[in-house]
Amino acid sequence: MTVIEDVHDVHGATYREVGGRRVVDHYGRPERVVRAVRNVVGVIEMGYGVVTITGADRVDFVDNAVSNCVPTADGEGCYALLLDPQGAIETAMYVYNAGERLLIFTAPDRAEPLVEDWREKTFIQDVDIDLATDEFAVFGVHGPEATEKVASVLNGAGTPEAHLSFVRGTMVDAGVTVIRGDGLAGEEGYEVVCAADVASDVFDTLENRGVNAAPFGYRTWETLTLEAGTPLFETELQGRIPNVLGLRNAVDFEKGCFVGQEVVSRVENRGQPSTRLVGLTCDAVPDLGAAVFAGDASIGEVTRAVESPTREEPIAFAAVDYDLPDEALTVRVDSEEVEAERTDLPFVEGSDESARLPRYE
Repeated sequence: MTVIEDVHDVHGATYREVGGRRVVDHYGRPERVVRAVRNVVGVIEMGYGVVTITGADRVDFVDNAVSNCVPTADGEGCYALLLDPQGAIETAMYVYNAGERLLIFTAPDRAEPLVEDWREKTFIQDVDIDLATDEFAVFGVHGPEATEKVASVLNGAGTPEAHLSFVRGTMVDAGVTVIRGDGLAGEEGYEVVCAADVASDVFDTLENRGVNAAPFGYRTWETLTLEAGTPLFETELQGRIPNVLGLRNAVDFEKGCFVGQEVVSRVENRGQPSTRLVGLTCDAVPDLGAAVFAGDASIGEVTRAVESPTREEPIAFAAVDYDLPDEALTVRVDSEEVEAERTDLPFVEGSDESARLPRYE
């Protein structure tokens, strides 16, 4: 469940589950909140699963398991993937070096399996792995005025400048860690981490002190990230090959580790991926999994689609054949084919660019 459900209830929240965790879907009229975030700033409670790792071998242990190099310096983080033996994405995560421990954020349903799996692989290494989801609250602050917002309420530190770097400070009397986000909404963004028992005070500070921030839920988050061209774990990443997604910034192909070197090398040696992620504009909003056609041939499926409040038209992500035929595209909507057009990503340009924007050579 959410950490501050009573606060969300006061705001009239409607809920849903994401990865088995209860999160805010919306507070009403989510399309208007998209515009508020694009124009000013908004705040959302993120439903991460949280894992902490301590012990002298903590950095080496995680570094040997994931696709990117784990930072060795306190105050730095990275985005990384855990790949299965076939090179497909099993878990996506943020790894932050917090001095005496690593703090890992995953999709909510991936944290416990990750802890169980990694505990079986510690062998003689000095590593302690713990599930800590209930100990923390994480709030995202996004929008062109996000930096001004965070700076106006953060005491004891300036806002971090580099993506995925972080600082420690206070908001009112609550200790917080403030992370510079990697632009997933296409806007300046930060994540504010605090202990669960002070989460209500921190949320109130982020919403009401300094520049007012519009509270928003996951429906708005999914729209913002699709407009920004950001693949999400649940809809675009899980079970797919990193090359297919154009996520070269999430995989260090020069890294030598039992996943990073062996599995990723096998992925590269497959040659050109068979499918890729593309952006589509459509005449109507298709459902998840809707077939995409080039002429009479089925070439892929829709992974996510919304009516974009910013563009005022339907937009979609689709996983399609790598070499698109030079024919008109259609998407199946309610048993009929409607016109679709491949569109450059991002759909919407904001104050920052998503680090997950698909890139292909």
